[in-house]
Amino acid sequence: METRSRFLFTSLLLTWVLSVGGKEVQDESPCNFPAIYNFGDSNSDTGGIAAAFWQMAPQCGETFFHRRTGRGCDGRILIDFIAQHLKLPYLSAYLNSIGANFRHGANFATGGATIRRQNESVFLNGVSPFPLDIQVVQFDQFKSRTGWFFKKDKKKSHRRNLPRPEDFSKALYTLDIGQNDIAAGFRSMTPEQFKKEIPDIINQFAEAVKNLYEQGARAFWIHNTGPLGCLAVTLNYSPGPDPDSYDPHGCDKAQNDMAKEFNRQLKQKINKLRTKLPHAALTYVDLFAAKYELITNAKKEGFLDKASICCGYHKDNEHVWCGNNGKFNGTQVYADSCEDPSLYVSWDGVHYTEAANHWIANHILNGSFSDPPVPITHACYRH
Repeated sequence: METRSRFLFTSLLLTWVLSVGGKEVQDESPCNFPAIYNFGDSNSDTGGIAAAFWQMAPQCGETFFHRRTGRGCDGRILIDFIAQHLKLPYLSAYLNSIGANFRHGANFATGGATIRRQNESVFLNGVSPFPLDIQVVQFDQFKSRTGWFFKKDKKKSHRRNLPRPEDFSKALYTLDIGQNDIAAGFRSMTPEQFKKEIPDIINQFAEAVKNLYEQGARAFWIHNTGPLGCLAVTLNYSPGPDPDSYDPHGCDKAQNDMAKEFNRQLKQKINKLRTKLPHAALTYVDLFAAKYELITNAKKEGFLDKASICCGYHKDNEHVWCGNNGKFNGTQVYADSCEDPSLYVSWDGVHYTEAANHWIANHILNGSFSDPPVPITHACYRH
């Protein structure tokens, strides 16, 4: 289906499907979320892994913040645009002890995080020591301890950076994680072996959602995982001898097929959770489709070629990552950023630029890629 027709169909679907007790979504009041609590990996990390270990490359943050803020991007990432859309401040990382404000939520995401614990290391291959279950444990402690301080300390000046206890049940809970589980699977298993592990990973994801629900969470906005096989670092590998290994856009089919299988099982599990968690509103967001649409139509959408990378040098097995010195094609280079990041989809070969994140946000927050197809402003309603 053509892109224009697809969006026309979706907009018609919004009018027809989104009714609750005979009341259309556009007639419902916006949810007015007082806070956001986010869980995930580097796609939504606003400073967690940088606070725990080392800072991002000096080029990160140059576009919008004009300084390093712990985001693996030249500026804002998707969770920033979500907060902005909901008229809330940008989220402070839970692990960041300097200048943090948690009145309107907290971010437990860390770069390299996985759903399932990995027998690997941040020092070996960048895997975070804070997988999803630990992030939920951190949230439990955060909720308990901030509640105690809020109740004990009556001074407004001391309370102003703490969440209001009554806001936890009214907040939006966002999850964007799974990409690194798939990457770890490709590192350590055959595709057939890893496919058998997906149900366990999805079950652990569901357990995290249940734990948050038991803590009072009610509104969930859940992203599926993106097209790994279309990341610019992958697109810069020379094509292999088997043309069937790639889709018509040059993306690695094996990686994308695994992401699709992961997403299929994730969506099934969320459908089951809707029955098991009777007071939860769970919105599944097809981030794979949104990102794939952007990547495969990059030039049409005003970007350079989808394989272009703003910061870093990557070709086959030669990698000089953003902000690093190294040898590339036999020459010593420093991987600096490009002149205009807004022309690029890929920031560093793995993460998206602020411009790409903004494009994605504009396409998902209205509900066009959601199941049920509700805008994020109405994600508190069960449908």
